[in-house]
Amino acid sequence: MSNTIVETFAGAQAVQDRIAIFEDLVKTYEKPLFQFAFRLCGNHYEAQDLLQEGFYRAYKAFNKFETGTAFDRWLYQIIHNLYIDHYRKKKNRPLVASIDEPSPHLENEKPTEIADWTNNPEQEAVRLELGQQIQNGLAELPTEYRSAVILCDIQGLSYEEIAQILGCSIGTVRSRIHRGRKILRRVLLPYIQGKEALDA
Repeated sequence: MSNTIVETFAGAQAVQDRIAIFEDLVKTYEKPLFQFAFRLCGNHYEAQDLLQEGFYRAYKAFNKFETGTAFDRWLYQIIHNLYIDHYRKKKNRPLVASIDEPSPHLENEKPTEIADWTNNPEQEAVRLELGQQIQNGLAELPTEYRSAVILCDIQGLSYEEIAQILGCSIGTVRSRIHRGRKILRRVLLPYIQGKEALDA
């Protein structure tokens, strides 16, 4: 479906038609790209700015996109490069935001890998706390490790797809994910051990 939209956009002549078609593309990819941006910078508002600038750049540079390639991977690459170029260089920026901070992209989202805990406040609190700890752990990772871990373990992309996005070899991707997970486990270990002690 997305490839058809991309091809239609490329063939559209009127500016208003191109804008309308691009808005459809934004709706298709906005949610996963916002999640990626948020996990990178750890702040809902910065993630929103990053996403908006990314879509703007994608629109302006659409003539550089090769039809037939994965459009979402191209968008991931733009978002990642923007983060590297601009947001990482900011000094004293907040790396971690509260998981409870409101966001139109995340407020209705439920994890797909676990049961719906909406009717269990205690379990919901545990889920939110764990999510915050994971975000804290991600903030501790070097940027290149964080990007690889997010793309693999949160976005669910393959090593080959991640290599295309990050512009490195598959071997480098494997190494970054391995090292990033190792650091993340070390950061989360005190939290996990503390929870186990309380539950014992």
